[in-house]
Amino acid sequence: MEVPYFMSQYIPNTEADRRAMLDAIGVASIDELFSDIPAQVRLAKALDLPEALSEPALARHLRALSGKNKNLDELTCFLGAGSYDHFIPAAVDTIVSRGEFTTSYTPYQPEAAQGTLQAIFEYQTMVCELTGMEVSNASMYDGATAAAEAMVIAAAETRRERLLVACSVNPETIRVLGTYCWSRGYELTVLPCKDGRLDRAALSAELAKGDVAALLLQTPSFFGVVEDLTGLADELHAAKALLIVSTDLLALGCLKAPGELGADVVVGDGQSVGSNVSFGGPAFGFMAATKKLMRKMPGRIVGQTKDVKGRNCYVLTLQAREQHIRREKATSNICSNQNLCIVAASVYLSLMGPQGLREVDEQILAKTAYAVDALVKTGKFRLAFPGAPAFREVVLICDEPVASLNARLLEAGILGGLDLSKIRPELGNAWLLAVTEQRTKEEIDRLVSIAAGGDR
Repeated sequence: MEVPYFMSQYIPNTEADRRAMLDAIGVASIDELFSDIPAQVRLAKALDLPEALSEPALARHLRALSGKNKNLDELTCFLGAGSYDHFIPAAVDTIVSRGEFTTSYTPYQPEAAQGTLQAIFEYQTMVCELTGMEVSNASMYDGATAAAEAMVIAAAETRRERLLVACSVNPETIRVLGTYCWSRGYELTVLPCKDGRLDRAALSAELAKGDVAALLLQTPSFFGVVEDLTGLADELHAAKALLIVSTDLLALGCLKAPGELGADVVVGDGQSVGSNVSFGGPAFGFMAATKKLMRKMPGRIVGQTKDVKGRNCYVLTLQAREQHIRREKATSNICSNQNLCIVAASVYLSLMGPQGLREVDEQILAKTAYAVDALVKTGKFRLAFPGAPAFREVVLICDEPVASLNARLLEAGILGGLDLSKIRPELGNAWLLAVTEQRTKEEIDRLVSIAAGGDR
């Protein structure tokens, strides 16, 4: 099989290099190398690709393609729904760009990976402090898989297979839960909400049926509503079920820690603390739990100990449930942690500190309230859930289709909120607006003016 010309331009192996490699493995040609692949599934013609370009021409072409995208340096962003435009100090990128962080991988050999292990340990400590829980793992893929794995923990701990989730949880997370439950034979019930919050009467009715393993509740919810967790853990524990709370690490700068309210497992997506939006990823999922559930947690847990000379050192304390050790017997096959992203989170949280987090949260609360008040005063918007406390996001009902509203905003360089018409059609022209600390009064005023049909 002849190597196409366009490949030879960008792969440095010469014909002599290829010949030497083929000779070393004892095959006469590339075709012979792939002889185990049935001929009927092999491509028998050249790929339909354009002719090769010179390096400068290729660079110009790629810049032209990337220029077709709009980014948050060009647009004023009021879109959230799980990925948020928060300010990230320059020091975060500077530190995580160091080679010892960007090149590190799984710390299987603690004697050679003390820096990586310490960074993970510090991250776990911060997550425990924010969530009010006793132990954190070294992170998960994202918030959705963290939530799903928490449900698996609950099913294993209670030996029950009925799982409850509030309808106010991020719909993508609910879809992931559905996949997990389907594959494991669990029963998943989506509970209704009342005025934007979990319908506690519906929960009580489900608990009365018995055999519930856990409830997953998100606060702030997908709609930005802060749920009232008071007494919730007691009701679930009385029914021998667990409370799993999905939350946001940034929001915990002003909200009471779920662990203080009786949560058994706390999960969420960590994008808001140090990770860029980046077209939706990567970020990381976090998971923290009580000591009682520690041995059922997926992934790995880093611990601190002493070496033979009495010096502090760090080790992989728990990892026996991982695929690389127990394989098909593992509690979970989520094995890798999102190390670079959690280092970024650790740097962000260290730089901000408790006071900085609270200040960011207070700005978010004040700016969200200002934007909502100004929009409602136009007479073109009303709150979908009046009276419900909100953080960073709020659902507004518009007097026009959200698609046309967002189109007008985009023409003016503003990325509008999420159109909920396909997610919650019963709400009508529902608009999920996100206001972070990044937004200025001038930007909010301009949003309001354009949304109300004023000047651009």
